[in-house]
Amino acid sequence: MDELDAAVAVVTGGGNGIGAGIAAVLGREGATVVVTDLDEARAHASAGRIAEAGGQSHAVHHDVTSAASCAEVVAGVIDRFGRLDVLVNNAGISSRSAFRDLDEAEWDRMMNVNLKSLFLMTKAAVEPMIEQSGGAIINTASIAGKEAFPNFSHYSVTKFGVIALTQALAKEFAPFGIRVNAVCPGVVRTTLWEPLLDEAADHHRVADAAANRQVDALDRCHAAEALGASCGPTTVGCSSAGGRSGRALMRRAPVASRWYIRS
Repeated sequence: MDELDAAVAVVTGGGNGIGAGIAAVLGREGATVVVTDLDEARAHASAGRIAEAGGQSHAVHHDVTSAASCAEVVAGVIDRFGRLDVLVNNAGISSRSAFRDLDEAEWDRMMNVNLKSLFLMTKAAVEPMIEQSGGAIINTASIAGKEAFPNFSHYSVTKFGVIALTQALAKEFAPFGIRVNAVCPGVVRTTLWEPLLDEAADHHRVADAAANRQVDALDRCHAAEALGASCGPTTVGCSSAGGRSGRALMRRAPVASRWYIRS
């Protein structure tokens, strides 16, 4: 996508899984990618793969639950590159727990990493985007944000929240030329979901062969690439199931459209 040439993109949680896949696709399409992760070694490894493929990348240690860390990341990007065009709020965690066994600490941990982090990082990033009269924010939600999973109530709540925040901010930021959208991946074989695949597959009645198929995170990253590209008109509150369909959706996006795509 030519629209991403010379763009500067930040991908949180970009050290592995879907985040690393998104970072790789953005780098391949011409963006300078800032990979952030709590695990600095993973961030550097992901950025290194982008560089080896001929892209431009930079790795940063980042705690998405810290307002100071989020502000520092954005300030560093502006100091180093002069602008911030694309923010991918991707960092997240998951765990399995029956609601009756769920304790306050785990509830708070899930809310902080999966939902509060979007508030903190978007707060830090939106001002530079307003100053430069545009940008794109892509939030990683989940199919669990459209249909809740049993034994994942805390996770599902955060992903419903991501979609709600996406829709609200899309309308709020549209006058500034900033697009805010979400992608809703299904079950992808990453380190986040690996321990939980059997249960998730059973809940969704996925055939064993499909559940056990090795799915590369890149399979789910083309929607994020399309949402990050500068497609002209402002698009409001899209939540795409991911995959290449996201590219087609965004190419024909009218002004202030309100599409809520079911997974």
